[in-house]
Amino acid sequence: MRITVQVKPGSKKGPLIENSSDGTLVVFLQQRAVDGAANEGLIALLAKHYGVSKSRVFIESGHASRIKRVSIDN
Repeated sequence: MRITVQVKPGSKKGPLIENSSDGTLVVFLQQRAVDGAANEGLIALLAKHYGVSKSRVFIESGHASRIKRVSIDN
């Protein structure tokens, strides 16, 4: 499964996943976008949300962007 995710790092609201009106997921993370911490937090949160291991969640594109394409292997 491939999804588009909008990440909001450093949020006091997180960790939280919301659906937006255009079909993307908005993910609020407490981790800041420093040294890949937000990407690691995103992978862990999506793995927990979809009930898969972290090794099955891959960021395909947007490693340095707030909008990311993520692939999840069931």
